[in-house]
Amino acid sequence: MPAPRLRTAVVAASLAFTAASLGACGEESVSAPRAPAVATSAPDAGGITALTAAARKEGALNTIALPADWANYGALIDGFEKKYGIKVKVENPEGTSQDEINAMKEHRSGGLAPDVIDVGDPFARSAAQQGLLAPYKVAAWDEIPKEQKDPKARWSNNYGGYVSIGCDAKRVKTCPSTFDDLRKPEYKGKVALNGDPTKSGSAFAGVWAAALANGGSFDDIQPGIDFFAELAGNGNFNPVESTPATIENGTTPISIDWDFLNLGYADEFRDKGADVDWRTAIPFDGSFAQYYASGVNKDAPHPAAARLWEEYVFSPEGQNIRLRAYARPVLMDAMKEDGTLDKAAAENLPTVEGTPAFPTEAQRDKARETVNRNWAEAVTR
Repeated sequence: MPAPRLRTAVVAASLAFTAASLGACGEESVSAPRAPAVATSAPDAGGITALTAAARKEGALNTIALPADWANYGALIDGFEKKYGIKVKVENPEGTSQDEINAMKEHRSGGLAPDVIDVGDPFARSAAQQGLLAPYKVAAWDEIPKEQKDPKARWSNNYGGYVSIGCDAKRVKTCPSTFDDLRKPEYKGKVALNGDPTKSGSAFAGVWAAALANGGSFDDIQPGIDFFAELAGNGNFNPVESTPATIENGTTPISIDWDFLNLGYADEFRDKGADVDWRTAIPFDGSFAQYYASGVNKDAPHPAAARLWEEYVFSPEGQNIRLRAYARPVLMDAMKEDGTLDKAAAENLPTVEGTPAFPTEAQRDKARETVNRNWAEAVTR
């Protein structure tokens, strides 16, 4: 997942999900409940009670690339384990979206495959096209905006944010606030991404935001590649993958990353008393928002637990846990309407002007192809 490692007006979603807890959802059962591995909703599996019982019997959930400090995954996992008594295993916590897709393909048998994925939107579409994901509609399915879900229910966007520029004011005299600022000689060797954009969703989003800031568009991501090639040429680009550890030790004092990560890092450094003054700016010259998508592995070793996890992360409880870590829930506007939104957490989000726009599937596919084809030669040669 940390790669896509995708900022304030949130994409619309109108939520009629009024149950105060997940246990109240999807209780209607069908006349002939289907096995969890083929169930396309909780009612299809006999209702949420039956699905929960089956998941508890499985007793485990396999995940991959879910670091505790990413969109509050630590709290989400703790909440799920406490609520259902199901152990969540996290493999390769610092992996990328591409790592998640690779794991689904490489571990189809033997019980090692991830049951669920959390990947950048473009990677979710790729996984669906490769036939790796099972169709499943959570209780709040109808309230997820049309543009934020697969029409065949193989994936649904869950949370997102804006590309931002994080900066350690103790190591950088004047922190940049725009992509154009990053060209300045004073930032030599300081500007990093959260990974390789051919593998990481967050890094990929950073390239697209840079494109928008330099004459590009949803149809043309090449100016973003050219921008980082320019930074590499003048010595400003630092190819080290930015993480909390590299920020704290001073290796990556400027990091282009999701706003929910940069804002969360500031809290993390402050709470631990680290010698870091981490500040976050959302660049007005390259405003780019994106969601991360959830999906169920078609060959999930724990199919009931996988589906129960999806219900949890799309429940008001799960969505508010995201929000408390500055990640914008896909159901945020709907939760405002039905009174389930954590208002205090929502007020902590940075303000962004305008309404975010999102590329089409064709534009995403074209952008990914362009980055995969041109990034290495242009920037890392």
